[in-house]
This record gives sequence, structure tokens and C-alpha cells, in this order.
Amino acid sequence: MRIGRKIPGTASRDSVNGWPRDFLGNRFVYAVISQRARGLALGVNLNPEKYCNFKCVYCEVTRGDEPRQELPVDINVMSDELHKLLEWADQDKLREQPRFQKVPAELMQLKSVTLSGDGEPTLCPNFDAVVEAVLSIRSQRPQFFKIVLITNTSGLFQPHVRRGWEQLAADDEIWAKLDAGTQKYMERVNHPEHITLQHVAANILQLGRVRPIVIQSLFPLLDDEGPSAAEIDRYILRLQELKAGGAQITMVQVLSAHRPAPNRNCGHLPLNVLSAIARQVRQETGLKTEVF
Repeated sequence: MRIGRKIPGTASRDSVNGWPRDFLGNRFVYAVISQRARGLALGVNLNPEKYCNFKCVYCEVTRGDEPRQELPVDINVMSDELHKLLEWADQDKLREQPRFQKVPAELMQLKSVTLSGDGEPTLCPNFDAVVEAVLSIRSQRPQFFKIVLITNTSGLFQPHVRRGWEQLAADDEIWAKLDAGTQKYMERVNHPEHITLQHVAANILQLGRVRPIVIQSLFPLLDDEGPSAAEIDRYILRLQELKAGGAQITMVQVLSAHRPAPNRNCGHLPLNVLSAIARQVRQETGLKTEVF
């Protein structure tokens, strides 16, 4: 069945959940009004070189065919940029930027500092040093801010990556990507490099046994079609297996492609379809599920 519509417009690396990223002259740290954070998030781009081992059809980042590699984040530069934007957030100086002048006041409250980027953040070779630097900055502030790591989980258990996320507080969050219930659909949507759905599920389970996690699942409209009923059934089975195996899943985020992607055959599933998926997840798993 063909449903929904494609997203108009041209692709841009500067678009997140329909709100544009604003690097404000920075290399690593940007500001965005985040739909899922429900307000202002400051992002730390751990992969400005755009290296990723997934090539998701809905990704807004244009990578081209040139080879990419993991490069370390300059900790001093990143720290200076984060300090500056935190001060701007505290003093409401982001309002001076044209992109934020008309944003409602309640959305300008800082909700999180997000470890994300133009590629997979756990591929950053000095991931642990980045986390340590962000934690150090947080310790110097009078007000706590939540740290959110957004990941496809592929690199979570590299020793230096595990050293990083093991330092996160209980109030911090890890959002783990799970977009498919079958390997075939994962390959169609995520185009992973030598990574299987079994590997992703195993990493989510291992992480979820250690600390609570959020599952983020993006279902695109691809060639005018959404995921089949059978695919959603298998996806829900994966969630059931994770829960039964001991994964502490605090929420399942069901969303679709909110921003223009280089793949013009990719678009946004209608809200009623996303809501139906979320309702089925809630009914069959008992997990808290929200649509974004």
C-alpha cells in the first residue's frame, strides 16, 4: 500500500527533527530545538568528518563516495564551544540569533547536552575523553544538565567507548537505534557495513541489562511505502525478546523522517500510521511508547 508523501525541499546536514542545527561558528557544538528533548538541546558533534558505518536512507547528511575515517575530537576546542553555548543558554543570549528569536520561551530552556553528530558517535576514537570533558564542565555548573548519547550501538562495547558511557549518571540517557525487525528490512533502511540485526540486538540487550535505555525507532516512507505489517510484528518480537532478556527499556520512541534527505524516495509516514505502530507496541510489550 502506498501512503503519505515525500518531504519537499533539498537535503541539508543542518536539519534536525525539522528544526535547523545552528553551529554558531563552532566546529563541534551546536544548538537545536529538539522535538524529542522537548526544548533546547546543545549537541556535541563527535564525528564532523561524517564517518558512519550505517548509511540510513533517511539520514540528512550528504557523505558522497570519498573515504571517511575516525578522527579525534579536539577536546580543548569542544570544551570552549560548550562553555560558550551553555553561558548563552543561561543568559538567554541565543535569542540574539535570528534562528531563535521567535521560539517560544518554554522551548528555550536547556533540556540536554547530546552526544551525537554527522556520523556514529561511538566511532569517535577519543569518545571517553569527550565524555570526561563534558562531565567536567557539568561538575563546574550550579545547575545539572542531562547528557544524552544517541547511537546505533555498533561501537558501544569497544573498551574506550565503554569507559566513556560507564561514567554517565543515572539521570543521563542512552538512546539506542532499532529500526527493523528483520535483517532484510535493516539492510534496506540502514545499509549497515558488516553489522547484523543480531549484533545490534545483542548490544542493546547487554547495555539494557547494565542501565536503563531508550529505544529510538525511525520508520520512513520509502518508495511511497511504509514498513509492512509483518515487519512491524517482527520488530515488536525483537522488543519482547529484549524485555524478556532483562533489558531495562524506559521508553520506545516511534518517529519518522522529519527532515529532507538526499534520498528523494524517502519521506515521512503519516501520523496515524506512526500512532498505530506505537499503539501496537504498547499493547503487545507493555512498554511506554511515544510518537515524535
